[in-house]
Amino acid sequence: MLVRQFHGQLRVLIKLLLLEDDLLFGETLIDLLEDEGYEVTHSPNGQSALDATFEYRFDAYLLDINVPLIDGVSLLKELRDADDNTPAIFLTSHKDKEMLERGFLSGCDDYLTKPFDNDELLLRLKALLKRSVKNEVKCVGLLCHDVLHKRILYDKIELDLSKKEYELLLLLMQHAPSAVPKEMIMDSLWSSSDGGSDGAIRVYINRLKHLLPQLTIQNIRGIGYKLVP
Repeated sequence: MLVRQFHGQLRVLIKLLLLEDDLLFGETLIDLLEDEGYEVTHSPNGQSALDATFEYRFDAYLLDINVPLIDGVSLLKELRDADDNTPAIFLTSHKDKEMLERGFLSGCDDYLTKPFDNDELLLRLKALLKRSVKNEVKCVGLLCHDVLHKRILYDKIELDLSKKEYELLLLLMQHAPSAVPKEMIMDSLWSSSDGGSDGAIRVYINRLKHLLPQLTIQNIRGIGYKLVP
């Protein structure tokens, strides 16, 4: 579990993915964003950024366009095609209309042209996060899902979950106290090319049981699993 408490109150950090191949400029942005309380994962190329989205859950993407391996526009299009609707801002030196059109067609929510004012970036980011999703907290017993920040908390303490652990636990919460079929779990956690299996599901179920021994997750033979509140 991750406990983040400040002045006696739980604080949920907002996680950002920054795609920027200019390391010096990237460090400047990281310092700026972390001073504002954001948690930043920095990727110097599009492939490492894509890999990071498989491993972590982010609240927003800040994407340069001209980067190695996978450019920012192609990266965002691939994410949107995979139903990843995380808010995204392009940070680009491009000013031509054709590139901007490509950016918006790929699914970006906003863009800033380099060089830009740091305060403007912070304002646009805050506005984007505020309007991206209504902040809801949905609970099943002591388990609560913070919709805005994509976090699950137990008794007001944030759980340190991998992306698949988060997706599985959320799926169980959404259907509790009914059973979730194994086929639904596979479809939700793995793409057709990844090839999920009964064994892989059991691994993640056991991880959740180990993390939260207070919870009861039952194996419904021949059907799937259910969370007992």
